[in-house]
Order: sequence, then C-alpha cells, then structure tokens
Amino acid sequence: MNNRRNFLKNTLPLGILPLIPLNSFSQELYKNGGTPNKLRRPKVIFFDVNETLLDLETLKESIVKTLGNKKELGTLWFTTMLQYSLVATAANQYFDFGKIGSAALIMVANNNGINLSAEYAKNAVKPILSLDAHKEVKEALELLKKNNYKLVSFTNSSNFAVEQQLKHAGLIDYFDAKISVEDYGKFKPDSDVYNWAARKMQIDNKDCLLVSAHGWDIAGAVWAGWQGAFISRPGQQLFPLAPLPEINKPNLLALAKELVLL
Repeated sequence: MNNRRNFLKNTLPLGILPLIPLNSFSQELYKNGGTPNKLRRPKVIFFDVNETLLDLETLKESIVKTLGNKKELGTLWFTTMLQYSLVATAANQYFDFGKIGSAALIMVANNNGINLSAEYAKNAVKPILSLDAHKEVKEALELLKKNNYKLVSFTNSSNFAVEQQLKHAGLIDYFDAKISVEDYGKFKPDSDVYNWAARKMQIDNKDCLLVSAHGWDIAGAVWAGWQGAFISRPGQQLFPLAPLPEINKPNLLALAKELVLL
C-alpha cells in the first residue's frame, strides 16, 4: 500500500491524491476486469489487417534501419503514426494512412537528429505492401470459410494498400468484402467508423465481430456495440479502461477453432 501511495504522489498533480481513495483508483483502472460477455455467433467477422493477419517484421526492420538501428524508435514511429491519424480524424481531416506513416517517420527522425527526405521516408514504409501472413492465418481463415462465416477485411490502410497486401500474402480470396476507412474519411477507433462499416454490410452493430491484435481497435469496436476478439500478438495489450472483449486468444487459429463451435 505504501508503495502504491508513493507512486501516486510522484505521478499525480499536487492536491489530487487526497481526493482519490486508493481502492477506488485501482478498481476504476481495472473496472472491466471481470467476466466478459458470452460470445455469440456473428453474422459478419471483420478483420483488422496489419499485425492481426500480417506479420510486420519486415516493415519494422525497414523503419528501425532508417532510424539508425534504434528499435525503440521503431515503436515510437508506430505510436506517432497512430496519434496523428487520430489528430486528423479529430480535426475532420483525412490523409492516406501511408502518407501519415511517412510524415510520422520524418517527425521521429528529426527529433532524434536524423536527416530524412520525404522520398526516403516514403520508400522506408513501402514494405507494408509486401508483408507475409502470420503462419496460422491461412488455416484459420479456411476453417472459418468452411463453416460458412462471412469474412471482411477492415483496415485503416487505403483501398490500394489493402488490395496489394492481401494479394501478396495470398489471402484475398478468403474475404467476401474489403472495407477501407478511406471510403469514409475517418480512422478507427472513431465510433462512427464502426457504425458505418456495419451499415455497409447491412447488419446491426451487435451482429458484428471485430478480430484485432490492437487494444485500441478492440476498445473502439466494443464501445460501438460490436463483439470483440483480441489476438494477443507479442507486445500487444488490451486497454484496461475499456470493456473486455468476448474472447481473447494468442493466435487466429485458436480463435477460429472456438468460433466454429458456435
């Protein structure tokens, strides 16, 4: 208890600590840490693409190399890219996700004394178009298709990018439809995007299931009234303040085997 109190003293603004009971602080942080809702068979399964279906390792290698072989800057690049996609959405602006990626790369480089041209940054993010699927993905998608599930890719990437990605990875024939936020002009996890995607497939939000390896994506979907399936790829975490998704599995095949039982 003393350690927790000291931590709060050092991290919260002066005068705030006496107003927050320690028990309520921890309960609020993990208020949704109980039992998740029971998983129901969805009418459509929506799949995030990057990291969820596709292995980002070659992209990470390119970014880290561009940033002086500093791995921590590669992580910072991704979070900066996500941050500014949300900045654009909050300001009612839209830019291609790849352009935001290039811009974020230049920002991170500049902050770390690395001189990077716009053309070099653009080339550094190009490997995102030629990523391989995670090893279990094809088997998982095939299993779901055999069990009559409707599968839809649902990504922040552009229409052109996701088409190239799914073709390269050999996944494009598994999907009944491909949805890109480019057609709506806002990025996930804005609630409007999930509402729009459900309308596009002509189903209610409650009949949608999002499969994603990103805690922010799962949070957005669940808050929009969708079901959620979190794929806990290495380094990925759920957001503790969001409701728990209906299911949490280490990989896509483990999830598929659960879904075919519904």
